[in-house]
Amino acid sequence: MALFGNKTAPAAEYPVSKPESEWRRELSPEAYRVLREHGTERAGTSPLNAEKRPGTFLCAGCGTPLFDAATKYESGTGWPSFFAPIEGNVGTSTDRSFFMTRTEVHCARCGGHLGHVFPDGPQPTGLRYCMNGVSLRFEPAGK
Repeated sequence: MALFGNKTAPAAEYPVSKPESEWRRELSPEAYRVLREHGTERAGTSPLNAEKRPGTFLCAGCGTPLFDAATKYESGTGWPSFFAPIEGNVGTSTDRSFFMTRTEVHCARCGGHLGHVFPDGPQPTGLRYCMNGVSLRFEPAGK
């Protein structure tokens, strides 16, 4: 899987595409700011940081399964972190904002901004998917 250098498809090319007015109605103001405007929530503010149950982390915008809870780990960054996504459900693009180059992670189904991926995570992948908790919702196993 090539993580670095992929480009985000234009919004109209995502399977889930809605007018911005509809996204605004469906999402909280903070979720809209992060998912649709590429914002970042403050570190340490997400209740998902403490989530340790088996289950699945879904896109808060469209419900696509993004991360199995078994891949979550404590990175010490203040954001929910994972070492691997569910295959095919996230995309990446180059983010050159704030005078640096990073790899942005987005939902492959709706294009919602999730966070960034860095090459300093644990094995087996060596990757750290540092996600905004407001971009995710948690579904416990067995539901």
